[in-house]
Amino acid sequence: MTTERATSIKEFKIVDSTLREGEQFAGARFTTKDKIKIAKALDAFGVEYIELSSPMSSPISFQDHIILVDLGLKATLVPHLRCAREDIDKALATGVKSINMMFATSPVLQQYSHGKNMDYIVRQAADMTKYIKDKGLEVRFSGEDAFRSNLEDLDRVFAAVIEAGADRIGIPDTVGRSTPFEVYEVFRHFREIFPNVDIEFHCHNDTGCAVANAWAALEAGCTHIDVTVLGIGERNGITPLGGLIARMYAIDKGLVKKYKLKKLRELDELVAKMVGFPIPFNNYITSPTAFHHRAGIHTNALLKSASSYEIFDLDDFGVTRKIDVAHRLIGKNAIKARAAQLKLDLDEAELHEITWEIKTMSDQELLTDDYVDNLLTEAAQKNGRNPNLPVK
Repeated sequence: MTTERATSIKEFKIVDSTLREGEQFAGARFTTKDKIKIAKALDAFGVEYIELSSPMSSPISFQDHIILVDLGLKATLVPHLRCAREDIDKALATGVKSINMMFATSPVLQQYSHGKNMDYIVRQAADMTKYIKDKGLEVRFSGEDAFRSNLEDLDRVFAAVIEAGADRIGIPDTVGRSTPFEVYEVFRHFREIFPNVDIEFHCHNDTGCAVANAWAALEAGCTHIDVTVLGIGERNGITPLGGLIARMYAIDKGLVKKYKLKKLRELDELVAKMVGFPIPFNNYITSPTAFHHRAGIHTNALLKSASSYEIFDLDDFGVTRKIDVAHRLIGKNAIKARAAQLKLDLDEAELHEITWEIKTMSDQELLTDDYVDNLLTEAAQKNGRNPNLPVK
């Protein structure tokens, strides 16, 4: 296909949950200073919402909410709460203006988590939604484990909270079981039933479908997508911020022009350092190998046009590519380009000879860029066409 992709997506908002879902990542323990740094970095990037853990989590969590609210960020700070009066009152005391509230709706969690039936859930969700709206706050109600819930049950509870004034409903895939096709159908269902309410998607990545599922949800009318930096979270985490940005950018870069894309690497590096894990080699955009090219056929085309093997404008993200020249897959054109970077005058025969020496030697051992540069420099010294180099 050579035509531009058509998309129904016009606008969406990011709910970054690094300070909530991300705190559930194995080994994560954000200090107050860490939370401030992350919140400021997310705000600078331009996310619309920053989701916080419940202020009921610990005494420090409550105090941290107050500190974060006092930062005066552009992003809306929103705590993630149980559908309970005590949680809501605790959150109200921190000064937040928006609340994300949830109640598990799947049969398995009704049985093994809270033990309440749907009649109770519907009544409690509607009552707590009205209570929050009467305080003048924005509220989202989410049916936890929605993709293992009965559709009729979700219809009931969402209708009740919307009637009570909910601004947004949440449809989470809590265990990452859904496929993009299923997500699309579910979101079309609720978009048709509730055409005037915002819909949020929180997708776990247990089966590696989080980014694809987020895209499918947006195509079906979703308005808010939950993400975390590097996708960290419970188990395999959720939709990664960088992955969502990469997916949307590749469809239409205009969809993400409102975000400060050059700050993505800074965000990834910040959180990676805090959780004690390196940025994965296959991470979107900011991985050290994300734009690392090797194969001769690839590099030959890439040197003529970056678009031949890259779908991103690297300048938009403030990242650079690397053409690896110290390996057996190297092509002569990549060696020629490296010689040009070093301002060395070498003819085609010399470049051909050096290319084959690199291929031959790389069969024997792991080579380095310095090895290749030395080969090129030595050849240039010998041919006498490089007056700035001493003749060897």
